[in-house]
Amino acid sequence: MPSFDEVLKEAGEFGRFQKRVFFLLCQTGITFSFLFASVVFLGQAPGSYWCRIPGAAEMSERCGWTLEEERNFTVLPLHLGNVSSSSGECERLDVAWDASSSCASPLAHSGNHSAGSLPLTACHDNWVFKQPHSSIVSEYNLVCGNAWMLDLSQAILNLGFLTGAFTLGYAADRYGRILIYLLSCLGVGICGIIVAFSPNFTVFLIFRFLQGVFGKGTWMTCYVIVTEIVGSDQRIVGIVIQIFFTLGIMILPGIAYLVPTWQGLQLAISLPNFLFLFYYWVVPESPRWLLTRKKGEKALQIMHSIAKHNGKYLSPHYSEITISNEEVSNPSFFDLVRTPQMRRNTVILMYAWFTSALIYQGLVMRLGIVGGNLYLDFFISGAVELPAALLILVTIDRIGRRLPFAISNIVAGIACLITAFLPEDIPWLKTTVATLGRLGITMAFEIVYLVNTELYPTTLRNFGVSLCSSFCDLGGIIAPFLLFRLAAVWLELPLIIFSILAVVCGILVLLLPETKGISLPESVEDVEQFS
Repeated sequence: MPSFDEVLKEAGEFGRFQKRVFFLLCQTGITFSFLFASVVFLGQAPGSYWCRIPGAAEMSERCGWTLEEERNFTVLPLHLGNVSSSSGECERLDVAWDASSSCASPLAHSGNHSAGSLPLTACHDNWVFKQPHSSIVSEYNLVCGNAWMLDLSQAILNLGFLTGAFTLGYAADRYGRILIYLLSCLGVGICGIIVAFSPNFTVFLIFRFLQGVFGKGTWMTCYVIVTEIVGSDQRIVGIVIQIFFTLGIMILPGIAYLVPTWQGLQLAISLPNFLFLFYYWVVPESPRWLLTRKKGEKALQIMHSIAKHNGKYLSPHYSEITISNEEVSNPSFFDLVRTPQMRRNTVILMYAWFTSALIYQGLVMRLGIVGGNLYLDFFISGAVELPAALLILVTIDRIGRRLPFAISNIVAGIACLITAFLPEDIPWLKTTVATLGRLGITMAFEIVYLVNTELYPTTLRNFGVSLCSSFCDLGGIIAPFLLFRLAAVWLELPLIIFSILAVVCGILVLLLPETKGISLPESVEDVEQFS
């Protein structure tokens, strides 16, 4: 009986069929990037706002004040006398207006206090925003003492990614790639709509978490499907999927610019996921996965369909495909560490995922983009990532995976170290070297996706990739805390830590086996035989 790779070679390793499926699934990278980075625009600073004095709303209605007139009566007195340091955003005058207050001078009856010595109190609610629905900040009062809740919203999303990596990664290995992909797309769309119309911040957080769970399911599963239906020489298509992620990063600011409200933006980035449900009729189940579930006949039918679409013809003696001799069971973490080579691969890949995410997000937050236009700055930050994917495509099939993986980490580490000790009076050089560091870690981040997929057997691939990539989400959660806490001690200290982490990662990945031109392993035994 022929092996799956022999049948795939005869049916076409990257023919018309695979190119169509590849292009369709690449769109998932765009929508996932929308979800990943949308908080930048959903949580934009709301512009002008102030704390409303109790009774001010009724006074405004009775006196016919405009919002600007109410603000003058509320905030202007704070700029007089002893309270000139208060802006009126997080503090208000400790008074209350009622029917006896004068429209012309509402503070005239505020006891014996002069205008400049009125008592102040902290504002806990009742803020007034000039643009009340422009972002979740103004929608849910995420200002002053509540500002930390905006960070919580992104942490909750990352927690959803983490949960999705475990639960949906497991489900995709047990119940099938395409089933979990389609359910995840449906879940992202439904949860996205509920997020847009959340009546309060608690509901927003719950469904933002669930959107993260399903979002991770779409991203990881589409990546595995693409990798499993192409030949060993074509698996760099996984890198191209990440170019679509970058394209999504570049498209997002355009959508945010055209859609003025956060609810509209949330719907615009969520609704496209429903279109992916049509893939049910055009994207088949992974034949590799079917073989591991003892469904060789169905896998062979799909291979005949692939051959037909590619203009090829399978030999009549292909009546059955070799099925992995490995007994199929429900995957668990112990399957990833039970044997020596699997254990080494798992530990190194977990560290590589964690390091890549931590340094990538840390450098993005630290470096920033010159200029004050959020939309343009965000677009440029995405464009910086394109050369990384192009460099990978040029090198990875010529010199392999392992060496570019190691060099990119080491370059990122050295660049961070140099940046830390460059003087502040040559900012252009400091920015250039830091950008080189970001380019290096972006390459490492993209290569780890490919290498992780190639180092696990079919029976454990989706679960292994999902579990290891969950450390990416842990790195994303830790990055801002590590950056800002260490920077408070010494501004360049985070770069020293990033440098150490990256160089260690570069050395460790040299211990991984080279997978260039090698068939995807079907069993744990195949992995153990890697040199």
